[in-house]
Amino acid sequence: MPDTGTYTDLLANTMANAVAAQCNSGYLRIYDKLQPATADDAITDQILLAELRFAATAFPAPVAGVLTANAIVADSAANASGNAAWCRILKSDGTTKLFDGSVGLIDDAPNLILNSIALVVGQPVSVSSLVFVVPKGF
Repeated sequence: MPDTGTYTDLLANTMANAVAAQCNSGYLRIYDKLQPATADDAITDQILLAELRFAATAFPAPVAGVLTANAIVADSAANASGNAAWCRILKSDGTTKLFDGSVGLIDDAPNLILNSIALVVGQPVSVSSLVFVVPKGF
């Protein structure tokens, strides 16, 4: 099967806009332990550390297939203590899974950047940035 295809910015942005629309007023959940193999997989022994909400417009217009989230409302009190390892994005119904992403500090270049990955129950959790990228090649 050929593996050298590429997308134009127009098509990558169209795909990114479709993702962005699904995230409006959605949920960002942060977990510890290993990320499941796919976003369709169920949560097993991972612990929900924090849950945040996207704004009514989760993302502004993409640039070359890259979405960078608008400000995300902080979680005033983490659900549990632990080291943030990955995140799951859900639609506004809180049950429909959209995508999973990596979590880390700015130097790690993850999808979700936090000020600290060491979350403490009852302490606030805020997001520095969240990025979703439509790969331009396939």
